[in-house]
Amino acid sequence: MQDILLIIPSYNEEKNIETVVGELVEKFPQLDYLVVNDGSADRTGQICRERGYHMLDLPVNLGLAGCFQAGMKYAYRKGYRYAIQFDGDGQHRPEYIEGIRRKMDEGYDIVIGSRFVDQPKDWSARMLGSRLLSGAIRLTTGARVADPTSGMRMFNREMIREFALNLNYGPEPDTVSFLIHQGARVAEVPVEISERLAGESYLKPLVAARYMVRMLISILVIQNFRKR
Repeated sequence: MQDILLIIPSYNEEKNIETVVGELVEKFPQLDYLVVNDGSADRTGQICRERGYHMLDLPVNLGLAGCFQAGMKYAYRKGYRYAIQFDGDGQHRPEYIEGIRRKMDEGYDIVIGSRFVDQPKDWSARMLGSRLLSGAIRLTTGARVADPTSGMRMFNREMIREFALNLNYGPEPDTVSFLIHQGARVAEVPVEISERLAGESYLKPLVAARYMVRMLISILVIQNFRKR
């Protein structure tokens, strides 16, 4: 599957990156990958250099949007047909990539690895936010996206170009909603997401709540004025 690039945004993932990339190298050598080290303050970059991993080493922290765009620029310039966001914390499982790719081959622009295609959401606060985002996307686009916060998304060549050449795109639910508005075909395939291997997510409860509010405002209001 050398027409697929796994983009692995990584910020302070020294406890996880060796396990994540090591599994790819050992068990899935057919997959191309690129670790985008987002100005990590820990040993993430050093580990990648010592192990000889394919890495784009950003000199400063750009945040997820800038980090992912750097990976998409690489994918665009190298001519990849598909690119997939693949987290550096061990939550995404590479065995699902082939199934996502097969769905892409049906002609979709974006395919999301979804936890909720055939599994119900619980009623936790986090899943309440996911339900609200799904509802907002359905209300504004008519499309059903069961798992809008899944970061495991594969993009085709046209979407790679959009992300690579425009500043107004981040790998977030509001961008997916906006692209659906613009005519992008989006599908989901069922996947399982693992727990983070080590370390802590930056999405603490208060941060997560602010994130959900920001995404809802963007989907319901701002995308009406957003330009491609």
